[in-house]
Amino acid sequence: MSLSAVIITLNEEHNIRQCLESVAFCDDIIVVDSGSEDNTVNIAKDCQARVVHQDWLGYGAQKQFATEQAAHDWVLCIDADEVVSPELQAAIKSLSLDKQDQVPHTTAYQMPRKNHFLGKPLNHGEGYPDLSLRLFHRKYGQWSNDKVHEGVHTTGDIGRLAGDLLHYSQESISSYLSKQNHYTDLQAQALFAKGKYCRPIKCVTSPLTRFIKFYFLRLGFLDGAAGFIHISIGCFNAFSKYAKLLELQRQSSQDKATR
Repeated sequence: MSLSAVIITLNEEHNIRQCLESVAFCDDIIVVDSGSEDNTVNIAKDCQARVVHQDWLGYGAQKQFATEQAAHDWVLCIDADEVVSPELQAAIKSLSLDKQDQVPHTTAYQMPRKNHFLGKPLNHGEGYPDLSLRLFHRKYGQWSNDKVHEGVHTTGDIGRLAGDLLHYSQESISSYLSKQNHYTDLQAQALFAKGKYCRPIKCVTSPLTRFIKFYFLRLGFLDGAAGFIHISIGCFNAFSKYAKLLELQRQSSQDKATR
């Protein structure tokens, strides 16, 4: 089928093979690598992917660059630690994406994303269904320029596919927390750049409402210890993001006062 799969990578030798094998049904596979020092590039070439080097641009910009390297207008964008399940493969294959000369009524498709955490699939809370828009026609959609939590902006109707996109986080708690610390840095900086203002109470209300929503209302407690830890870290991320935004606001006020 006339479909390109695009993946961005950096030191993903432990994930990239199963990722690429899951998109082998696509007739065009592109890996955009930002300088891996492990065996990622060799594995990608061994899996018959086209490999393009691009220095890191930020999550949204890097994925948009990768999308522009595709041979086809319909693109499937997944991360190196994600796998297209057989059910999702079948759902994608059933689509009529080869009609390149026609304006599509549906220009993008979202799919359920099932997160695996601490070796356990999360079936509730914020771990599932975690709907993600990853298949789209690039003439009608593009990645946002966000440095973190990027998304696809598209015109036209958005469909929903059956079958799961499987996300495998093989990180230790320590490395996972380190990554989340970096993400909340970027989130706070983005909010500050947009002129968003928050009060200290936000550091309390945001984590609390998040926990109630995902642990109780979305039944996250059914995922056991893995679900509790996953949601708790998400709540701490909410606290960290607004605490860091408060710090940026304070620093800005001090700078203005000293001028």
